Amino acid sequence: MSATQMVLPLQVPGVSTLPDLSTYDCIIVAFSGGKDSICCLLRLMELGVDRSKIELHHHLVDGLSNTPVNPQSSTLFDWPVTENYCRKFAQAFDLPLYMSWLEGGLEREMCRKDQPKAPTHFETPDGEQVSGGQGKPGTRCKFPAKTADLKTRWCSSYLKIDVLSTAIANQSRFNHSRTLVVTGERAQESAARAKYQSFEPHRTDRRDSHKLRRHIDHWRPVHAYTTEQIWGTIQRWGVQAHPAYHLGWGRLSCQFCIFGSPNQWASNLAISPERTERLHQYEQAFQHTIDNKLSIPEMATKGKVYEAIHQHPDQLQLALSQDYTAPILIDPNAWTLPAGAFGEDAGPT
Repeated sequence: MSATQMVLPLQVPGVSTLPDLSTYDCIIVAFSGGKDSICCLLRLMELGVDRSKIELHHHLVDGLSNTPVNPQSSTLFDWPVTENYCRKFAQAFDLPLYMSWLEGGLEREMCRKDQPKAPTHFETPDGEQVSGGQGKPGTRCKFPAKTADLKTRWCSSYLKIDVLSTAIANQSRFNHSRTLVVTGERAQESAARAKYQSFEPHRTDRRDSHKLRRHIDHWRPVHAYTTEQIWGTIQRWGVQAHPAYHLGWGRLSCQFCIFGSPNQWASNLAISPERTERLHQYEQAFQHTIDNKLSIPEMATKGKVYEAIHQHPDQLQLALSQDYTAPILIDPNAWTLPAGAFGEDAGPT
């Protein structure tokens, strides 16, 4: 048996707080398409949660696909295939998927000058809704900071956390009911995330409000999981991971994540030279590098292109496409461990 076909550990770690999942009217899984959010859903399935209560929510960091209806979306930061991979994943599990995004995505917010924060768009069972966009004008003209502080690493707060909160707070269907928000942070990822509670009230919770009675809990079901246990669960279900993992990336965030390692910048330069150059042009315009010390070309020079990129041309084609054409679910016995499964995380510390 080869290393990529090895059977991974199947132990399920103990969790100090396991909520009574039968008491919730709706369970929202914040779904990035990455290994941890996939494992969150699979754990719900293995715990026997009523599938009709589960819905996936994906936050588009570049905004909705660039179409005649949405001509202002960006294509700068994220993997082109991520949106469609998430759609195909939801279809494979027969689950509803709701997209949400900040208008213009990360690029518009990064370039904001004397403008208010853009409106937030979010899909609902009754169609798309829009909130905000009328606030006080402000200026960024800078990259998010490479720090655990979400105030200055605003890409996570503005493009993901705040977007989900806006979507929940502006839908009356979450009032006078019990909702569970599920996210995939793990203690093993960083010292900061190790301090997170596995179960707590969500930031949109208003259970004590006589008017809203909006009971929203927040559960991190894989907080105690190791990386081995994450991949073991995914293998058990035969889920095909996002192409980025097969190309050597150890985590799924933006293709051009601010925490990218030199190897990832070298790899991005090799596979997406035009977008890499666009980001470097922003470094010059902002007179500030995306890294704390080095420019993008300098980081790329210090790294090496992942070998898996040359070994898996089919996965590279998928990753850079807007259409995910491979199956989501395969025979677990035919499942192989992605090249980047235990590779560089290159994420928040």
